[in-house]
Formats: sequence, structure tokens, C-alpha cells
Amino acid sequence: MPNKKSAMKRMRTSEKSRLYNRFWKTRCKNAVKKVLEAVENNDAPLAEERLAIAQSVIDKAVVKGVMHGNTASRRKSMITNRVKTLHGQPD
Repeated sequence: MPNKKSAMKRMRTSEKSRLYNRFWKTRCKNAVKKVLEAVENNDAPLAEERLAIAQSVIDKAVVKGVMHGNTASRRKSMITNRVKTLHGQPD
């Protein structure tokens, strides 16, 4: 346990941040997994629908400061390319 008052407060705030960040990171991962699952099942309409949801969730995580913008762009690009393979479009 910390001895200083400011260190105690910092411990409380960092725990809140950890839980908040974990919630959003898990939400992003689950959204991406759902897109990839639809791609594995060759279900193009479902993959398109889940892609839009996943991109929205990832963008919200960036706005909230949980994820870096470049990381979000990389993840969105990866899942978009996977969905494009269902339509037979080249990268």
C-alpha cells in the first residue's frame, strides 16, 4: 500500500482506467473475431454487417484514448481485406 495521499489516489484512478481500457479492448477484439468468423463461414452479407460494427467500435476506442490511431487503422485494414476476399476482389 502506498504511504502518500497522492499515491493512494493514483492507485485508485489507475485501477479505474485499467478496467475501462480492458472493457474497450475486449469489445474491439470480440468485434474483430465476429467479422473473421463470418469470413471463415463464407457469409458475405453477415461479414459486411459485422465489419461496419467492428469499425465503429474500433473508432470509438481511439476517441476514448484506449487504442492508438495507427493501430486502429491497421486492424480495420486487416479485417476489410479479409472481407474483400469473399467478393473475389484483389487487395
